[in-house]
Amino acid sequence: MRVVLQRVSEASVTIEGSVVGEIGAGHVLLVGFTPGDSEEQLTWMAEKIIGLRVFSDEDGKMNLSLDDVGGALLVVSQFTLYGDTRKGRRPSFVHAAPPEIAVPLYERFVALLETHLPGRVATGRFGAMMDVALVNDGPVTLVLER
Repeated sequence: MRVVLQRVSEASVTIEGSVVGEIGAGHVLLVGFTPGDSEEQLTWMAEKIIGLRVFSDEDGKMNLSLDDVGGALLVVSQFTLYGDTRKGRRPSFVHAAPPEIAVPLYERFVALLETHLPGRVATGRFGAMMDVALVNDGPVTLVLER
């Protein structure tokens, strides 16, 4: 499981001209899965993301969590996080989970996040062509892997 986390002041996902998910301050999570990912990894990742202290306190230090600042999450599935570009000029996606594996993992991951942040988790749509707009705050971008 791989997540690219971006701290944002706002973000949205648009599909075919309609906004399907949007947040104010919080994190955009670009999420990719492999066939071997498990419930243990999903739980670890959800707890890690909720507890990360990457928001500034009154002294300007990254010391506050998503919950401390009342932030939200925008979760976007992105199999291209497992694109392998070591050979050739076109990425290979052999390590990305196929939809029949990735969809249940994605849905479970979103559900775990929602248990921690009820009403503060927005999503894109799995497998759709999405336009993701965001204002990266900082900028702060982290890659998490488990």
